[in-house]
Amino acid sequence: MTTLRQFTCDDLFRITRMNLDPLTETYGLPFYLQYLAHWPEYFLVAESHTGDMMGYIMGKAEGNAARETWHGHVTCVTIAPEFRRRGVAGKLMSILEEVSERKACFFVDLFVRVSNQVAVDMYERLGYIVYRRVLDYYNGETDEDAFDMRKAMSRDKEMKSVIPLDRPVTSSEVE
Repeated sequence: MTTLRQFTCDDLFRITRMNLDPLTETYGLPFYLQYLAHWPEYFLVAESHTGDMMGYIMGKAEGNAARETWHGHVTCVTIAPEFRRRGVAGKLMSILEEVSERKACFFVDLFVRVSNQVAVDMYERLGYIVYRRVLDYYNGETDEDAFDMRKAMSRDKEMKSVIPLDRPVTSSEVE
């Protein structure tokens, strides 16, 4: 059985092992605390029946409703290796989407490494599309492009938020 609950400050001490995954973006302590303070409804943990942390998701709402860019954003979703391929990420994504619907968002978006085909496939199964490619989005030993993937919410009746761009963009062009 999986329990989904809000992230707490104590969980910061429990996510280190999951954050060692090379495909998981890690942040400084103030960044996590900012999300916890400003968007607690978007910061969730999945726990097993034994209390083991299975994974977590961190997100926020941002944009401008008048410009139809108000959206939910997935900043990070990661699952412990021993709990992968069990639908945990899908459950966490579903809750984040429900929160975004309640906040009347037009869409939910996320960025994923172009090379992370397993994640791209999972997001596509969850109904996300590749909206655009962002050149050199990830920086490090080797720079890498990202896919900006999106899923329209019910407020976007005309599905304008998920019409793919026909050209890649640079990081500076991302709002």
